[in-house]
Amino acid sequence: MSEDNITGIQHIGLPVKDSAETVAFYGKLGFVPAFETMNGSSKVVFLKKGNCVIETYEVQDPALESGAWDHMALCVVDIEQAWQDIVVGLGCKCLDKEIRSLPFWEAGVRFFTIVGPNQEKIEFSQMLAL
Repeated sequence: MSEDNITGIQHIGLPVKDSAETVAFYGKLGFVPAFETMNGSSKVVFLKKGNCVIETYEVQDPALESGAWDHMALCVVDIEQAWQDIVVGLGCKCLDKEIRSLPFWEAGVRFFTIVGPNQEKIEFSQMLAL
């Protein structure tokens, strides 16, 4: 595995019932909306404080209990290399058949998600440059 490909935590994903309530709550903690979009019919708001980012997205029935975080996303420099190292090389269970793309941020993101030994979801994500 390429030692310098993973550079840190990109964001933590949190399914929410009410985006406005969530934004207001985290606003009290000093987080500000850094990016807002829609993913299908789901409102997505990335909240940022310093280098900490929380991706919130509305779902119909969020868990609303301890342990409700959905995933942790790790920032990678080269998503293709990460796929080769992690999915092909290590044989990790992947929830995606291929690297996926979304039009988030200025130029989009490419990502894939694996499952860890405790059924945790770990997303590997590369923010694309303009």
